[in-house]
Amino acid sequence: MPASSFPPNHPRIRVVGAFDELVTARFESGVNALCWPRVLEGDFEEVVMKLKAGPGITHLTEDMLRALPLSAAGRLAAAAMLDDYQRLADHGLQPALDCVNGYEHAEETGPVRTDVCSWHADSATAEVDTWLCTYHGASTEGLINEEAIRRVDVPETRAELLKLYGGADDGDFREWLNERFYDLHYAPLPHARPYAFGAGNLWRIATLHDSCAVPPCVHRAPGFVPGQKRLLLIS
Repeated sequence: MPASSFPPNHPRIRVVGAFDELVTARFESGVNALCWPRVLEGDFEEVVMKLKAGPGITHLTEDMLRALPLSAAGRLAAAAMLDDYQRLADHGLQPALDCVNGYEHAEETGPVRTDVCSWHADSATAEVDTWLCTYHGASTEGLINEEAIRRVDVPETRAELLKLYGGADDGDFREWLNERFYDLHYAPLPHARPYAFGAGNLWRIATLHDSCAVPPCVHRAPGFVPGQKRLLLIS
């Protein structure tokens, strides 16, 4: 199903006007996705081309980006990425800049897909959020919670999981689901309309942890198209 235009007008999504507001805004009153919309200057495609990244995910460093033989527009793009990296690092986060040229999916052996291209929520053992920005290529996609159902709550899927587990539908079974991350993955409902995070926009989304007052934001990485690399900031 195609993603709707960015961003949908929905109570779960709040748009902010500056980085400081993105940092200080709280996940409350049902809001679980914060977005700072931006139009970034520079030629990000040139950065991708000059990187010559191989298959999989290439982690980018400041030295790597500054060493690229870029035009003025390419340098603007690289500077924008490094500025965001520094913003998040100064805020005490551990950001990563990546060039994504496909994903190495683990072999799926159960009835629930658990890779990053599956609709999922991030989880944490402490009060942390997920930060995302796509600079080039297909962007991350989101799904409103009311338009999704956990795959473990789909009766047919739960029956398959119970058969695989070989026991009763009890606390031990729920712990088994959690250990395998099955309970973090979702299926869109028939009326669902996914939305794109868009290029250049910096997002902060809620994760599943004990202190979170709202449901976690359901999202996924876009399906990979050979030859179409992505530039991504994630923390």
